[in-house]
Formats: sequence, C-alpha cells, structure tokens
Amino acid sequence: MNTYIDREKRPYYLQIYRLLREEIISGAFPCNGKLPSRRLLAEETGVSTVTVEHAYELLCEEGYAEARERSGYYAVFRPADAFSVSEEMPAEQRIMGAEEQEDTGFSAPLLARAMRRVLSEQEERILQRSPNCGLLELRTALRNYLARNRGIQTEVRQIVIGSGAEYLYGQIITLLGRERIYAIESPAYEKLEQIYHAAGVTLRMLPLTRDGIDSAALLSTDASVLHTTPYRSYPSGVTASASKRHEYIRWAGEKERILIESDHDAEFAVFSKPAETLCSLSDRDNVIYLNTFSKSISPAFRVAYMVLPKQLLQEYEKKLGFYSCTVPTFEQLLLTDLLNSGDFERHINRVRRRKRREAEKKI
Repeated sequence: MNTYIDREKRPYYLQIYRLLREEIISGAFPCNGKLPSRRLLAEETGVSTVTVEHAYELLCEEGYAEARERSGYYAVFRPADAFSVSEEMPAEQRIMGAEEQEDTGFSAPLLARAMRRVLSEQEERILQRSPNCGLLELRTALRNYLARNRGIQTEVRQIVIGSGAEYLYGQIITLLGRERIYAIESPAYEKLEQIYHAAGVTLRMLPLTRDGIDSAALLSTDASVLHTTPYRSYPSGVTASASKRHEYIRWAGEKERILIESDHDAEFAVFSKPAETLCSLSDRDNVIYLNTFSKSISPAFRVAYMVLPKQLLQEYEKKLGFYSCTVPTFEQLLLTDLLNSGDFERHINRVRRRKRREAEKKI
C-alpha cells in the first residue's frame, strides 16, 4: 500500500486514516482481510504507534475496520455488498431513552461574552432585516466550518438558515413535493414522523438493524426520498456503518432519488473526527444535508441550516425564495461570532474530551 505522508501537513493520523480508507474502499484490503500491524505501519510511515492507533480508531469508529483481540485489525467494509440482509437490531438497542441524553450545552459565561461583543460591535446591524436565506456572514462561516469539520465542500448559495430543523423539514417537503413517497427509519424521532403525517405525504417506515436501515426493506421500498440519521438515529442509537452509508448512496443513485441527511449530534463523536457524512461521500448532487445548534449550544437556540444540492436551487428559489428568514439577525450575528472566533469548535472539542474520558473509565 502507499504509505507516503506529507510531513508539511498535520495531523499525521488523519493522513494515515485516509490512506487506509481508500485502500479498503478500493478493495486492496478485502472484507475480513488483515490490515498492516500498528508497528509495521509506524515503521513505514515514520510515525509513532500511538499515531497509527488513532488512525485505526477512526476506521473502527466509522465501520471500515474492526479490532480483533490478539489478532490485529481487519477490514470489514464490503464495497460490492449492496443490499445484503443485515442482522436484526437487538431489542435493548432499539430505544435509547430520554435519560441518556447528555449535557452538551454551551458555557453560559462564554455565550454572554459573545452576546456583549455582538451588541457592542454590531449595534446597528442587529435591527436590520436578514436576507431570506440568512446572513451572508453566517452562511460563509458555516461553509468554512463544514469544510473544516465535516468534509463538505459547498457554496454559500446552497446554505439556507431556518428556525429549527422542524421548520426546514417542512420546507423540504414543499420543495420536493407532496406527491413523492418518503421513507424514514423505524423507530424514528416521533416529531419527524408527525411532521410528515401532518404534511399529508405517503410515508414508509423502514426497520433499523444493527448497522442501519435493513437492506431488504431499502431495496424493496417504492419511496423516492429517504430521510436518514446516519450518525446516531434517535431513539435507537444506531449508527450506520461505512458499508451502509455507501449503500444509501448507491440506492439514491437510481431513479432520481433524494437523500435527506440529518447530521444531528455528529459533532460529539468520541473520537477526533466524526463519521463521514453522506453529503461528503456522494458525488451525485442529490443529498440535502441538515444540522442544528439546539444540542451543541442550547435547546432554546432555535437555529438550524440545510445545504441544498445545486440541482434544487432554482426550484427552491421558485417555490420558497420569497420566504423571509425566520431567525433574528442578532442570533445569526451571534452564531457567526462563535464560529469565526473559534469558541464553538473549542466547545465541541471540550465536550469530546470529556466524553472520551468518561468512555475510558467504563473500559
């Protein structure tokens, strides 16, 4: 395998992770094939075994590899294994429960400081009307954040700001049309199911297994829109494996299908790099990406955003372009400040470190 890493670029473990991931996806390491040992890979790349271990942790977290006791690491990704029937999800995993929701809210003193800064520096701007899709500054900050942290390369014009994910879900239904058949995971977030029923669309419930939506159910559905939460579906807690995420993309590549990806909670993955998004993996311009700040900042902070495929921009402008932005200008400027100052990402990293320590104590 290619073991070249660029000494001018850090972190090294991400470079090693990407090299291994590409080798696994290409089939150079087939499913159940043994991957190079940490020691061997460390010698070939000239880095420490700890660095290599971090790369393997990411591969395992995303479902490309697995560690086997006293044996090493093995590839578990099947690039050609489309629509294979998965094992049923165990009953104890089906309902995560409200008691498991974590405290990931933003520091109140830091938030208050940012508010004062915005009030002081932007006192005239906060009373001005926002453009319909949201402030240019915020959409630019989000574009840069997504490129840095989620591997999503997008343009500012593709980003739409709205007051919560529920509001944006309604916009998506209007955009795509009520005559389509929609599919969601089962079990699903109750409010999501209620939104689709309230819109009067035909809804299909696709059962979840251990690693994502059941392959047979996905293959046989007559839906043309799939709404999924690949990172951690609520309330089941199921995370889609790497093979399953590629399966979703293959499914959407046929018959002008659309994927709606809710990336809720992904920022708080235990390891340094959250799982890959469908939006970053797909090259077909057919994924609508959504995220919200209700957990990363506060449930009272009703700001969400979506990234639309370029092919839908003209239709969005035609059907929904006249809608005023539902997020106050002050809140948009506040979020822009948090993103541009680095306060938001430092908060995310603090929560990740805390969760990692808690996870290590349980081992």
